Amino acid sequence: MSPARWLGLTLLLAIACFATWKVDAWRCGKQQADLNAEHQTELTHQANANSAQILQEQDKRLALEQWLAASDQAHYRALSDEKTIQARLRARLATADLRLSVQLDAGTATDCDGVQATTGTGGLVYGAHRAKLDPAHAQRIIGITGDGDQGLIALKSCQSYALKVSSSK
Repeated sequence: MSPARWLGLTLLLAIACFATWKVDAWRCGKQQADLNAEHQTELTHQANANSAQILQEQDKRLALEQWLAASDQAHYRALSDEKTIQARLRARLATADLRLSVQLDAGTATDCDGVQATTGTGGLVYGAHRAKLDPAHAQRIIGITGDGDQGLIALKSCQSYALKVSSSK
């Protein structure tokens, strides 16, 4: 074989290798581009799912915040109403418009048979002995019951809050 033929064959072999290499590079580049597009699509779907979950959690939080605001308003209104009732009751006690009395034990009656001899003109209480309380003591009793009522309202509000928060998770 002549050197020109060897050179031609070598050149032909080099061109074939180069063409094969170039075609393989194009094919691998297309596969890489397809993989990148697939990966980007997957990332987009994942980001959309995360966004939907975040929006759902934000909606839950907004609903809970709105419920808490309404609950606070209801609690404040209940406490305000209770304070108004207590103030009216104290005012009635102070003006002698209302008197508190307690029922006495039948064993402490002054009559020997435990039955009241006469009834008062203001009511029809037969057989039960009652004693009127001093207005200062009545005011203290009303204050204590008012504090108890406010405590019960606060307890009800706390229980409602705890139930709502624990059920929303």
